[in-house]
Order: sequence, then structure tokens, then C-alpha cells
Amino acid sequence: MYPSHYGYRTQDSEARAGWFRKRFARDAARSPIVNMRRVHLVFFAALIAIGSAPLQGAAPGSVSGLVRDSAGVPQIGAQVQLLRPDLTVIASVYTNSNGRFTIPSVLPGRYALKAMGTSFLPSLRENVRVRTSTVVNLTLNTLYEVMQWLPAEPRAGNAQKDDWAWTLRSAANRPLLRWLEDGPLVVASDGSGAAPRLKARLIATGQEGTFGESGERISAAVEETPSNSRELLARVDFAPDTDAGMEAMLGFSQDLGFAGSVHSVAAVAIHPEVDAAGAEGLDEAAVRSWETINLGDVVEAEVGSTQVMARFAHHSANTVVEALPFASVGWRDGNSTIRYRIATFVPGPQDSDDTQAQAWLPRFSARNGDLAIEHGLHQEIGWERRTDVSGLAVMVYADHIDNPVIEANGHFTAGDSTAEAALFDPASGLLHAAGPDFSTAGIVATAQRRLPGGNFIRASYVNGDALAMSAPPASTQLIGLAQALAAAHPRRVQMYSLSFSGTLDGTGTRWRASYRWQPDDTATRVAPYAADAVEPYLNLHFRQPIRLCRDGTCGFEALLDVRNLLAEGYRPFLMSNGSLLVFAQDQRGFQGGLAFTF
Repeated sequence: MYPSHYGYRTQDSEARAGWFRKRFARDAARSPIVNMRRVHLVFFAALIAIGSAPLQGAAPGSVSGLVRDSAGVPQIGAQVQLLRPDLTVIASVYTNSNGRFTIPSVLPGRYALKAMGTSFLPSLRENVRVRTSTVVNLTLNTLYEVMQWLPAEPRAGNAQKDDWAWTLRSAANRPLLRWLEDGPLVVASDGSGAAPRLKARLIATGQEGTFGESGERISAAVEETPSNSRELLARVDFAPDTDAGMEAMLGFSQDLGFAGSVHSVAAVAIHPEVDAAGAEGLDEAAVRSWETINLGDVVEAEVGSTQVMARFAHHSANTVVEALPFASVGWRDGNSTIRYRIATFVPGPQDSDDTQAQAWLPRFSARNGDLAIEHGLHQEIGWERRTDVSGLAVMVYADHIDNPVIEANGHFTAGDSTAEAALFDPASGLLHAAGPDFSTAGIVATAQRRLPGGNFIRASYVNGDALAMSAPPASTQLIGLAQALAAAHPRRVQMYSLSFSGTLDGTGTRWRASYRWQPDDTATRVAPYAADAVEPYLNLHFRQPIRLCRDGTCGFEALLDVRNLLAEGYRPFLMSNGSLLVFAQDQRGFQGGLAFTF
């Protein structure tokens, strides 16, 4: 009446059943976890069976929509195909007289839609998720229109690979034009349907410490109006308390696809309070045009010229007209680029916004009573390697600088001979004089790294010549401006800079802090043609958005810029007329205000 290792010795089924009941009860009492595992196994098996079963009960849906061209005109008789993910055709229909189509009885899932019409490239919409009634609108484009979409920048070497035989991508690494295995080109769309928006800003600022731009200022700016591959930049900046002082710029760019792009910028500045040698009212104008050219993923080039004209509005002694060409060519291999550049236009402050007129205008000074433009000849050859998280660049350069601008701060009376020997702005008390021409050569090395939280750190080292202002001997403290400028001489120096930038989480505050060190007695920049160089000494920059609506669509932005916060690099000279003249590579300046975007 008990079980043995080989079988049961009893034939009584009732006794056998009773033994199983007792055994099951004993096992359940001893091990409840085993019982739960059995339940889980049964439940898991049921889920597998349900998931493996075909969706026989799923209700079929439909796909409908409208086929138009880029101008929004409905296309009659265009063929629309429903494709599987492997691009095999499931169904094919034609649009009606209103350009609409309907594909009925489509099982739920993911598909692709392709539209084709006479004189148009096929248009493909991928990852269309069909549930019940799905609406998908398609746009047909000609080959010319697609050329306006193609990327102005070649793909990076570390970009993702395509499973297509041939693909062109946008600058955002989004596929635009593809070659299907069955032959034709198709326009690939992400289906965002976002319409271009006109962005405009009204900026009210107060600033001091900048030549020709002190006091209250109001700016009206149209920052961008993207239309396919076109972009427009415009800005008008004026000081309400001055006599018709104004700055304005207008820029236009056209993306030509993988071939490159063309750009044009016109800038005008009117400074009625600036005077020199009996002349007053400095007017400046510049037109810059350039073209970028891409030859596949290997060669990129840029060539252009800046046409500059400047004169005094009243009693002008001379008019300056210059053509300042520039060009560069780069050979790209993956993330690395070798570049050669030649330029004649000496850029202004490196922190200048491209929407400001001063970013496109050269700096002017005076020499022997005549208007002088700062320009020169710059040549460089460099290597750079950039990824999403880091960058490294090394560049060797050779420069010749004509009429380098030396800036000083002082206060003079009307008709003062010291002020007449240079450009003088009475509003800010700043003076621009031309120093001696000089040549230099050196090296620029830069490294940057992305930090956690989307912040960046950047360090650079530069060596080369800069104009130094030697202190006068103790026995001859009183000197004239011409004597002080004659004491300026080129000297070999080194420069180090460190900058941090980023956006604070939660508040949206955009910030940048930088410090650039070079000897205090230097009055000009080291390597003035170096791209992305920070301004001298300690500088702070803040942009704080202030939202008035919960969805963030309305509000304004507070602006704060402080340059040379510690007032470093000042070289005082006592003039023969008793006035004090302080030379500095960069004066301490402040700018703050509000910007409204609408």
C-alpha cells in the first residue's frame, strides 16, 4: 500500500488517489514558491500563445490623402503605391480630380507610401503607421526643387551608414534624396510638415565702452526667414539720443545643395559724432559676397570679396575705397580637415553677432590727418579634427598688418591737436589711431571638449607679434600723441585663453565666461585673423529668457555683456596738453537690455 522505486504494489486505485492527494498537500505546504512558479509558467505560456496567434480579428483600416506639388496645386492622375517595409508593392491607386486618393482594406501595421507623377520625381514617405483611418499627404518635386534641398555641408565621416545604394542627406543628417533598387530617384520626407516662420526681434540696450556705439540703442532685427534653402538676415540699430547715428545690415544666403551655397551681406554705419582733423561724421559701407563649393565629401572651398567705402560726411579730407578678397580650401578625411586660407579683411571683435553691422565692417583710424583702414595679408595652413564631443586644431600663420588700430581712452576739448591726429568719439571718449605697420608669424593651437549637461570648455594657445606700448622715461613724462604712437613697436608675445559656455538646466540661462591673458603693455591682438578667438581678459555673457506664457510662446530675454571686467591692460600716458591718455587693447565695457521676439 505504498509506492516503491519501481512501481506500485497495490492495485487499489482509491488508495493510489489518496496517496497523490496527500503528497500534493504536503508539497504545497512545504514549498509555496514552487506552486507560484507553476502558475507563472502557465500564464507565460498563455501569453506566448496569444502573441503568436495571427491578428484574425483586427479590423482593416484605410489610407487616404492628397498629392500636391511644391506650390500646393493638387495633382490629378498621380499614382500612389502602398509598400511593405521591404518596398514591395501591396496596392496601387490613382488620385482623382481633386488630387485625393484612398486605399481601403489595409491591415494595421507599418508601411511606406510612394507617389509618382509626370515630370516629377517620385516622393516616398516611410514609417507610416496604419491603425484605422490614416491620412497621409504627399508632395511631388521636380529635380530643380530637390537641388535646393540638398545639403550644403558634406556628411561627417562618423555619420550612420545607409542601407541604400545611394543617399543624399540634409545638414541635420536626414535623408532627402535616395536611389531605389528598382532604379528611380525618390524624394524622402520625414513628414514633419513644419511651415517656415518669420522671426523678428526688438532689442533695447544701454552700453558704454565701445567706439562709436555708446549710449541707449534700439535694434529691430529679422533674424531668419527660412524658405526651403533661402535665409534672410536684417537688422537696424540706432541711438535715439544722437544726431542720426545708425547701423544697419542685410544678409541673404541661398543653399545650392551638395554643390555649395552663395551669400551676400551689406552693412552700413553712420557715426555723426566721430571726427578727425576738422572733418566730422564718419560714414562706412561694406558689401561682402562669397560662395562655398563642395566637391563630394573630400574638398570644400570658399572664395569671396569685401568691397569697402568710408568717408566723412562734412569736410572730408579723403575717401577710402578698398577691395578685400579672401579664399580658403580644405581637404577632408573623415573627421579631420587640412585647410589653407588667405585673407585681407581684418575681422572685428570675435564675439560680435553676425546680425550686427560691426561684424561685417573693418576698423578705421587716422594717420597724418587721413582716414586709414585696417587691413593686411594673412596666410595660414592648419589641421583640425572635430567630433561630437571634442575638437582639436593647430594652425601656422603669417601676417602683414597695415594701419593696425590702437585704441585709447581720454577726454579732449574741441580743436585739441591730440584729438585731431586720430579718430575721436566724444560720446565714449575713445580714440582710434593708426600704429606702425608690421609683419608676424606664429602658431595657434586650440582644444575644446563637451562637458556633462551640454556645457563646453575651450582652451587655446597663440604666439606671434603684437604692438607694445613702452612706458615713457621718467624724465619726459609729458609727450604728444605722435610721440606715444611712435613708441609702439612689434614684440614677440604669447597668449593663453580659457572659456566656458553652456545652458543652465531648468532656468534656460545661456552663459559664457572667458579669460584671455597676454602682456599688459600690448595694444593690439595677437593673431588677429584667428577664428573663434575670445576677447582679451575677463569677459562675461548672459542671456536669460523670461516666459510670460505657460507654453513658452511669449516673453522676452534679458541681455548682459561685460567686457574686460577687471579693467586690465591699461597703459596711461600724460599728454603735453595736460590730458591723460590710457591705451588698452580692450576697454572695459558694459551692455545690458531686453530683447522681444515676435
